[in-house]
Amino acid sequence: MDRWYFATLLALIVHQIDAAYWHEWDMFGVPGGIQGFLVFNGCAVGALLWGYRSVLLQRPSARIWSKVCGMVGLGTLAIHAAFAFTGRHEFALPLSIFSIVASGALGLFLLTKTKV
Repeated sequence: MDRWYFATLLALIVHQIDAAYWHEWDMFGVPGGIQGFLVFNGCAVGALLWGYRSVLLQRPSARIWSKVCGMVGLGTLAIHAAFAFTGRHEFALPLSIFSIVASGALGLFLLTKTKV
């Protein structure tokens, strides 16, 4: 589980780096613009890193965190697929697309590898 969590989280972090390039805060109407985006990412990435620690230490909450990370990966793919289908032009570069698809695919795999 720890390797798939790491891979999913890495894809999500790469996507968020790319999201800064595309000004994702404008797409979502994040209050505070880039500042709000940074606060959100500090909280979101910080929480998922805490979850990764839980997985590595095999804490009782590890499965919950694993499911959360997997769902975030799938959610990232779903949200950006919806944006693409509505004609948004952001995230159209090959590695932008790859990081989004990887987030979703790895998130799905992480969910399947997380034992109940």
